[in-house]
Amino acid sequence: MSGLLRKLHIPGVKKRERPDSEARVKLQKELFAFTKCTEHGFPSKPSATAYDPKLKLLAIGTKSGAVRIVGGPGVEFGGQHEAEGSVTQLFFLPEQGRLISLFSDNSLHLWEVNIKDGNSVLEKVKDFSMENSKLKNISACCLSSNAENLLLGTEGGNIHLLDVSTFSLSDQIIYQDVVMQNVPDDFKVNPGAVEAIAEHPNDPNRYLIGYNRGLVVMWDNEKSQADQTYNTTQQLESVTWHRDGTQFMSAHADGSYIIWSTEDSNEPKEKATTPYGPFPCKSVNKVQWKTAKAGNFIIFSGGMPRASYGDRHTVSVMQGGTHTAFDFTSRVIDFLALTTLDEMDAETIGDDTIAKYDEPHTLLVLCEEELVAIDLLSDGWPSFQLPYCSSLHSSAITTSAHAANVPDAFWEKVEQAGKAQFEGFSVREWPITGGTNLSGPATSRDMLLTGHEDGSVRFWDASTTDLKLLYKLTTTEVFGDGPLDQSNAEGDEEWPPFRKVGTFDPYSDDPRLGIQKITLCPLSETLVIAGTAGQVVLLGLEREQRTTEVSSVTVNIVSDRDNFVWKGHEALKVRAGDVKFEAGFQPSVVMQLHPPAACTALAVQTEWQLIAAGTAHGYGLFDYAQKKEVATKCTLNPQDLTGTGESAMSRRKSFKKSLRESFRRLRRKKESYEVNAKKKEEPKPKEEEPAKEAEKTEEKKEEEGAEAPAVEGAEAAAPAPAEPEPAPAATPPPKEEPAAPAQSEGRRTIERQVEARPVDDSMGSMVRSLYFCDTFILHDKATHNTLWAGTNNGNIFVHTLTVPAADKRGEDSVVCQLAREIRLKHHAPVISIAVIDGRAAPLPDALEVANERAKVPENHDHKVVIVSEEQVKIFTLPNLKPYGKFKLTAHEGSRIRKVGFTSYRSRSDENYAETDISVLTNQGDLNIYTLPGLRRQLNQNAIRKEDVVGISSAVFTKNGQGFYLGSPSEYVRFSLSARYTSTPLCMVELKEGMRPPPPEPEPEAEPEVEAAAAEETPAAEGDAEAKPAEESKEGDEAVAVVTEAVAATALDDSRVEENAGDITQDSVQEHLITEATTTTTELVEGGTSSESSQQQKNKVNDETVAENEETVSEQLEELRITEEGDDNVETSSKPDGDSETSSKPDGDSETSNKPDGDSETSNKPDGDSETLITTTTTTTTVEPQENGVVETESSVETTTISSTTVVTTETVKSETRSEDSEAVVSQ
Repeated sequence: MSGLLRKLHIPGVKKRERPDSEARVKLQKELFAFTKCTEHGFPSKPSATAYDPKLKLLAIGTKSGAVRIVGGPGVEFGGQHEAEGSVTQLFFLPEQGRLISLFSDNSLHLWEVNIKDGNSVLEKVKDFSMENSKLKNISACCLSSNAENLLLGTEGGNIHLLDVSTFSLSDQIIYQDVVMQNVPDDFKVNPGAVEAIAEHPNDPNRYLIGYNRGLVVMWDNEKSQADQTYNTTQQLESVTWHRDGTQFMSAHADGSYIIWSTEDSNEPKEKATTPYGPFPCKSVNKVQWKTAKAGNFIIFSGGMPRASYGDRHTVSVMQGGTHTAFDFTSRVIDFLALTTLDEMDAETIGDDTIAKYDEPHTLLVLCEEELVAIDLLSDGWPSFQLPYCSSLHSSAITTSAHAANVPDAFWEKVEQAGKAQFEGFSVREWPITGGTNLSGPATSRDMLLTGHEDGSVRFWDASTTDLKLLYKLTTTEVFGDGPLDQSNAEGDEEWPPFRKVGTFDPYSDDPRLGIQKITLCPLSETLVIAGTAGQVVLLGLEREQRTTEVSSVTVNIVSDRDNFVWKGHEALKVRAGDVKFEAGFQPSVVMQLHPPAACTALAVQTEWQLIAAGTAHGYGLFDYAQKKEVATKCTLNPQDLTGTGESAMSRRKSFKKSLRESFRRLRRKKESYEVNAKKKEEPKPKEEEPAKEAEKTEEKKEEEGAEAPAVEGAEAAAPAPAEPEPAPAATPPPKEEPAAPAQSEGRRTIERQVEARPVDDSMGSMVRSLYFCDTFILHDKATHNTLWAGTNNGNIFVHTLTVPAADKRGEDSVVCQLAREIRLKHHAPVISIAVIDGRAAPLPDALEVANERAKVPENHDHKVVIVSEEQVKIFTLPNLKPYGKFKLTAHEGSRIRKVGFTSYRSRSDENYAETDISVLTNQGDLNIYTLPGLRRQLNQNAIRKEDVVGISSAVFTKNGQGFYLGSPSEYVRFSLSARYTSTPLCMVELKEGMRPPPPEPEPEAEPEVEAAAAEETPAAEGDAEAKPAEESKEGDEAVAVVTEAVAATALDDSRVEENAGDITQDSVQEHLITEATTTTTELVEGGTSSESSQQQKNKVNDETVAENEETVSEQLEELRITEEGDDNVETSSKPDGDSETSSKPDGDSETSNKPDGDSETSNKPDGDSETLITTTTTTTTVEPQENGVVETESSVETTTISSTTVVTTETVKSETRSEDSEAVVSQ
């Protein structure tokens, strides 16, 4: 019946979708492919950093276990630790392209920069884990100058040496007890954990070892002795060498540092210096002492006065009389001083004059929220402008937008305005230049715009893999009461000498300044931004500085609601009078919405010079050519008291009205109970239910149609038979699910039930989407300028606009009239609206056709695509008949969060392109649907469904790429296009011979054949090969006897001591041999033994086994006492506790562990044999084979007592080649 209905195309019956053709599947591979390209911004939660001065690479480790390596612009790659934890320290092996990371679980990992498919990647090659003991927790590390050893200081005070070549601990250990032997008796107390290790700059065998409680020891590693000991009364934090090696500096927890002479350990060379004393100061966490011809540098972090500036995060630099405390807004993780001497080759450093000076040129400071580079060669020590790792979240990101392929003139203006803002930065080239960027030049100029909480908008260069800041726009100049204060200079005599550096500033002067929506028109150089307090600012791009007054126009959305009371924040005040604005985007007018709620939707039509902005109360239309309001529409429900600012039980509400409503509710509940009771007593026939439901639907349709001139969507009522059949959905229909009890009769359920949203939802009035277009709405003879507005409860309002001609644009007013209204049945929020032409392409944006950036749209067969959270629906224009739909929520249970209309171009054919819908759901899935067929082309999970911020921050580009916030400081870039991907392509080349070859593995010793097995094997079976246990399926089954005493002993892995009482190995062997019964079986070629003979043999075997079991049980009970407590047995344990030894075909014995607890042992390759004391019962069956081959299968039960107690049950299947027709197997 259902097939007949499908043939008749009766509405309401879903057609099963046909699979895509082979040609379409092939085309999909050319158009669509998901790629996670790269990450832009600053690594979230950094925890460690390292620098390779030879390769000029910087590594940053994070608390999430990620490692990112950057070099020159465009050179970027990274890795991820498998375990959960944080990277605590990083060490580059200079010029080797290798990196060692210390992980929070006390493990070390070796990474290598290798080349894969012509691109450099970071791969983990080795790892090593220290014992999980508090005394062996690694507290300090130092890499030797030859990069052969890594010294590991522990909390127990010992120092272990890690051999980098083998990545294992060497035998040498610097014990704390040995170090303390030469310490004077007065200081022989526990010095605490190893706090710092520093290698002598000129003697690689000498180290400074600093302990937590203030003891510093000069250790001679070659002589294994302490040369000097230096003791302080303050807790030690850090040590650093002077370049000449005759003196060093120690930093302490009281904010002081001390200079010591290596020759005199009695007293310091200079007394303790507290830079920011004399009041108590915080600890100096790290100190570096660098030499330079112009004067030595002392660089340290911390040390601020505890009471006054204990909350400051600083790195202080002192050179001669110059002293600056660089003040950061986030905690300092680590800092590095990049020196010229470290970057030189060994041949160049041969001059003694050069080797005397470090000559630091750059100070890199890794903070919790940003990376700052300070130029130490230029006057005033200015900061560098970062080419990557920028702090995107300098103020919290609130919204974003993308502009693709902007005009060159517009780009140059923005870039020029940005250069004027960056005049205070260093003019030197970026110092980190490692690697080679293999990416070609950008094919188009793309911009990513980010709106921030402090009211600023930043323009980023998104054309390449490096997200570089181009320009910053601030709106704080537009709003305010008093004159604009632009003086940020601090007092000259302030102490400490602070200087603010970095861009991270999490504090906002006014939360109402936050940016909510951004719309950019590059062709007209117009920018419109909307904020949290209902402010909509129109800005134009100017090359020159200008002083002007900004006008403000209030647009009252709730003007028709007399009883409305706004209880929220006030609107921002526009700064009065003339204000000077620098070159760049300058404001011209402010559209202030009332009530001043946050803007939720924004649209601009620069060709018509109109702006539409919406809030939770409605939307307004603004003419910025004449700077006046055009129209407003309040979307609040008149019956919804929350929309008028009153609570549900407002005192202003009459008591009489409250009682009336209460009684009505009670009456309705009573009636519903009576109806349900009658239905239970007298069930109606199934045939009447569909008719009644159709009748209710008609009544509902009539009631809703009487409310307003609305066009009911197909969701609200079933389409008439005359309407066309909707296009098939993009995916095959899901399997039928059990219907709900209320719908189980007379219905065919093909999708899950979606509950209708309440019409009087308090958030239903929120405007979610606004859209300008020129399309057919009244009739199909001519197009009209229209404005479409979608709300949170599924209502779409369509307005016609009458825009005056260009010559009368400044005189005549724009006319706006409500033309149509569409309601969605389930009242799902409308998040996007677009009109497509006859080619299924969205209508071009303003000025695109005039600038030849888009084709002229076809003025026929227009359709409107309405995307709600639950489904994508297409209506024909102007009659608004349903054309097709895809129900995402009903089919899969997910909701649409972000939508983009994307042009996908073929990877191989540049002339072929199609426009599709890109969708991101609340489950983190990325989908692509065709237009107008709505057939799904790709379904890819990209974001974790728990990452709500990442999903809500996503933005699609027009060429198939996208961005979302992977963390508060990072944008993740992805691509759905097979043609356009922005993946970093780079290469780090190493000099030949720089990376040492891996150590050769030690040759494995050949396993020896047991002497005992050789004695027991007859000469005829000397070259027989043992087969694996898995192959012993053929032939007769062997008889295996397992005793309880033997099985119990198998669980014991301990070793029997040599002096185990009076029972010796020889005595037990002799006793067992005398009592064992030997059974000899003669084998005759071509025949088998008779049945009676075989039974007799089995009987003898059983008696022998019983006697041997009793003997072995008694002896093993006596031996068990001596076995306990000895844990020096080498066994390889499986997870279930059974020990295992594998046997090789060359004669080594093998015992396979069984689930019942049987133990396993093996002969070691080094030849260590295990002497067995055996009780054996053999049952042999023989089958004659061709060519004189005799196949035997025996079951042997062996009880072994030796230096290692072993109890096994072994099954041997051997194939013996014999020339004789008979073979004798004896024991």
